[in-house]
Amino acid sequence: MRVFLGTDHAGLELKSHLMEVLADEGFEPVDCGAFDYDPQDDYPPFCFEVGERVVTEPGSLGIVIGGSGNGEQIAANKVPGVRAALIWNESTAQLARQHNDANVAAVGNRQHSMEEATALVLTYLREPFSGEERHARRIALLADYERDRHRPAGGLPTRTP
Repeated sequence: MRVFLGTDHAGLELKSHLMEVLADEGFEPVDCGAFDYDPQDDYPPFCFEVGERVVTEPGSLGIVIGGSGNGEQIAANKVPGVRAALIWNESTAQLARQHNDANVAAVGNRQHSMEEATALVLTYLREPFSGEERHARRIALLADYERDRHRPAGGLPTRTP
């Protein structure tokens, strides 16, 4: 499986480490930058690159890395077709794939040791989408809204007192 990785300066060391680990684990990692340490670089372009590559290559996944992972998740989710999830423990890494079929994971380099972050990424990459109807239905609702900016029939439920 091809895995696109992108980061700003905050995750450069982790990205380099993951490039090696993923290759050793049988994945095909692709480096989307940053390529040099620049404390003034901006994370959105790297996250957009990962997201665009994942969307145009079905079956691939992406990893975006930053200090916290929050901004990177937000940036990746701006790419139509991306479902990016912030992973911070084993459960969120598994559920991102099982329930949400997340095609990009965001991880905070400053939130985890190298070993912890590596384990989270591997858990995410190895976990399949469950394919359960309720999860597929919810993902389809997200895709429909992203495409049409139209809420499902009936809009939000309301209650009267």
